[in-house]
Amino acid sequence: MSKWIRKGDKVVVVSGNDKGKTGDVISRTEGAVIVQGVNIRKKHAKRREKAPGAEILEMEMPLAICKVAICNAEGRPVKVKVRLDDQGAKQLYYIEGSKEVALRQVKKHS
Repeated sequence: MSKWIRKGDKVVVVSGNDKGKTGDVISRTEGAVIVQGVNIRKKHAKRREKAPGAEILEMEMPLAICKVAICNAEGRPVKVKVRLDDQGAKQLYYIEGSKEVALRQVKKHS
């Protein structure tokens, strides 16, 4: 399922210290994602000429992509499925109750 996660998706952390937190994907690399507001670390920056003193910066660090899952509007993880629409493009969707909810269109490669 992790291959369908991309920048801008709403995800939930399924394991680790931040389990249960949700956020939007800021960036994605080969095996990791950076999620807004999740996996926050502090970095101590030295004093510079322009700044009056030292500062402590909070920044999001990458998470392994296997630790996050795409979530629905309530923040619960969902299993994403793929189908072809009428034009032949792939569409991501998940099943909620007895209805299918369309998530987004996958870019068509031609």
